[in-house]
Amino acid sequence: MTAVVFLIQTLFGFYILAVMLRFLLQWVRADFYNPLVQFLVRITNPPLLPLRRIVPGYRGLDLAAVVLAFVLQFIEVTLLNTLSIQPVGVGGLLILTVLELLKLLINIYLWGVIIQAVMSWFNPDPYHPAARVLAQLTKPVLEPARRIIPPISGVDLSPMLVVVVLIFISLLLQDFLGLWTGLR
Repeated sequence: MTAVVFLIQTLFGFYILAVMLRFLLQWVRADFYNPLVQFLVRITNPPLLPLRRIVPGYRGLDLAAVVLAFVLQFIEVTLLNTLSIQPVGVGGLLILTVLELLKLLINIYLWGVIIQAVMSWFNPDPYHPAARVLAQLTKPVLEPARRIIPPISGVDLSPMLVVVVLIFISLLLQDFLGLWTGLR
């Protein structure tokens, strides 16, 4: 049973991650000629192109990607729910779907900020495709933190603030999920 759960989580998890990254990179207006972004575009285009005929974008946001991520996450949660000892109803599945997507969003930014902070220790080439995409992706969460904590003697402490806030939000979500599952 554990192997089946692992397989479901891995297969769905990687593709949901790709769809979420594509949405976020479109949201931050990342360079779509970047090879890493092109990879995400190519692997997510097959389901997204037909879905865009049904779900239009809104103010530059790719709502089809949001719908696809939600549907895939809902399918994953439903499959895992069927394997569960204590299955939940449709309302519970919807709540779990939203919580899982929020956890993924937090983890994307958490690891993005951590990786970017570690990369800054080695003075990476700012034109490297991975460094550029990472900088574009994390800019929306790092810029407000940099206004609160400006660099001190050339040392940027804003990633620490962002990491603390993201972990705090993640723990709040975990507490909410634990409270919610305890009430069932």
